[in-house]
Amino acid sequence: MANMNEIKERISGIQDILKITNAMYLISSSKMKKARANWEAMQPYFDNIQTTVHHVLKHTDNFSHPYFDNGCDKPESQKKYGYIVVSGDKGMCGSYNHNIVKFAEAEISKHKNAGIFAVGTAGRVYFERIGANVDVEFLYAVQNPTFEKAKEIADTITDHYLSGRLDEVYIIYTRIERGAEVPKMVKMFPLERHRFEEGDLPDERYMTARFEPSPQAVIDTIGPNVAGGLMYGVLTAAYCAENNARMAAMDSSTTSARKLITQLSLEYNRARQAAITQEISEIVGGAKSLSQKKG
Repeated sequence: MANMNEIKERISGIQDILKITNAMYLISSSKMKKARANWEAMQPYFDNIQTTVHHVLKHTDNFSHPYFDNGCDKPESQKKYGYIVVSGDKGMCGSYNHNIVKFAEAEISKHKNAGIFAVGTAGRVYFERIGANVDVEFLYAVQNPTFEKAKEIADTITDHYLSGRLDEVYIIYTRIERGAEVPKMVKMFPLERHRFEEGDLPDERYMTARFEPSPQAVIDTIGPNVAGGLMYGVLTAAYCAENNARMAAMDSSTTSARKLITQLSLEYNRARQAAITQEISEIVGGAKSLSQKKG
């Protein structure tokens, strides 16, 4: 059995760790709430953009635009695919980073002509370690996501797509579903018409629309914000998922630390009781020896 000083030092060290894990839990919770509030504040703006694209497609016959049609006529063997992989910059979040890079690796392996765009340090490090080619990496984009950061990523990808360097672009990220972090993949380019054409808005059957100077010019203007809005939503969802995973990991660590402290406290009390019993035995033995000598 360890002596009392060793046990006290271990208890003290675990109590320090417990304070850190508990603080990280609270910080992650605060960050997640802030990210969700920022996204909800921007949601009406992105809804209006989606509505405008919906009107253009509904009220323009035979509408064609590079955002919807680039690369669609290429044979599958000649298409170039781009995958934006959103991972975390930090650890201590359970299996969050492991799950997303494994999911991404499985999807990317389906195509020979595939490029990787790493958003987050964990993904970049993983793909470089296995020898995969990371075309572009975006630094400091996953912590505290903003529309400006998302727009910068979206503009870079849009340039690759419109210039013909990419024919299809997918975003791989993590979102929270029923309290768990689930890897997901969403198509960024070409834009899918059915996403904007589905359903009718209120009183739309009685509406007429005219777009100046042309429907193509309207999409030219708002198209980058459609891509930026999608990217911002993905970054926010991934950021919330990462912090949710970190909260779960810190909660588990805090619970384990408390259990260990309880166990060590019991060991300390036993060691202390044994020491007291030994001291009493020595005192009684000494008193008995003195009594015998006097007799």
